Amino acid sequence: MQYRPLGQTGMQVSAVCLGTMTWASQNTQEEASAQIDLALDHGINVLDTAEMYPVTPVRAETFGHTEAMIGHWIAQSGKRDKIILASKVSGPSRWYPLRGGNKLDRRNIEEAIDGSLKRLQTDYLDLYQIHWPERSVPMFGARGLQALGDDTDVTPLAETLGVMADLVKAGKIRAVGLSNETPWGVAEALRLAREAGLPRVASIQNAYSLLNRTFEMGLSEFALREGVGLLAYSPLAAGYLSGKYQGGVIPPGSRLDVAKQFVRYVVPQEAEATGRYIALAKALGLTPVQLALGFVYSRPFVTSSIIGATSLAQLKENIEGSLTPLPEDALKAIDAVQRILPDPCP
Repeated sequence: MQYRPLGQTGMQVSAVCLGTMTWASQNTQEEASAQIDLALDHGINVLDTAEMYPVTPVRAETFGHTEAMIGHWIAQSGKRDKIILASKVSGPSRWYPLRGGNKLDRRNIEEAIDGSLKRLQTDYLDLYQIHWPERSVPMFGARGLQALGDDTDVTPLAETLGVMADLVKAGKIRAVGLSNETPWGVAEALRLAREAGLPRVASIQNAYSLLNRTFEMGLSEFALREGVGLLAYSPLAAGYLSGKYQGGVIPPGSRLDVAKQFVRYVVPQEAEATGRYIALAKALGLTPVQLALGFVYSRPFVTSSIIGATSLAQLKENIEGSLTPLPEDALKAIDAVQRILPDPCP
């Protein structure tokens, strides 16, 4: 396992991160604990979760249950010091109503962190991320200016980061990260760190895969020049790049079967692009998982690739696939497909 710096925090995180968003819906406590143990055995030292998990599907009555499962493992194993633990505070959304609107102001953030720490049975988080901005931005598959709304009642980012600064001082969190963020948001956060002494963001957790390389346009430069690396989520494009949904097949119990809200990959170009990448993998003597995850692993701006699974066998395959070195001819062939079908699923 390779370890990479988490921004300028001094923490070193494994190049593969264990994602947890299916736990408490598609995975039991026993299965979740076994996944953590297997991940540690393979050198993974970072776990990513969120207060709103699980999201397969999203249900108000299960908010926080994934964190509680991790907390159970921490209490039972006594291995809190073996993991770098990351969670997220939810932004506002009509789909995920928390705390009467879940704005990113002091009341909401303080209530969120205290709830997460209680569920996780720990005194601190190593990384606390803003799950998505409070302002209107293109995300979760939205494109263009139509995603920019009227933000007349939005908590200023300076206020949000000010609360985060107080959490750092209180010892509740060690570092701050962004998620589903834009180049403007990252630039503004870095400006506030320089000019106002607010916490310097350590990472950006955005979607990145063969079907969505939009991070390369704008955000990758921040990762490379400013040391705000990518925590890449959905490196298999919600499972599409594994090939299991080819031909419109939806296996029982799969993410598409249980969570109908994941529509960013439901576009006409997905099938053609996925088919090309799967054919390329076979021509190179690789599995589709190895090609997709090995590509993300190879990118210099990626700090860690977040993988998830609903079984130990799938998790092991994803870990091994993530560490697959891709030859130069494979990378050139991938870029050839990207030129023909660029970012079909942003």
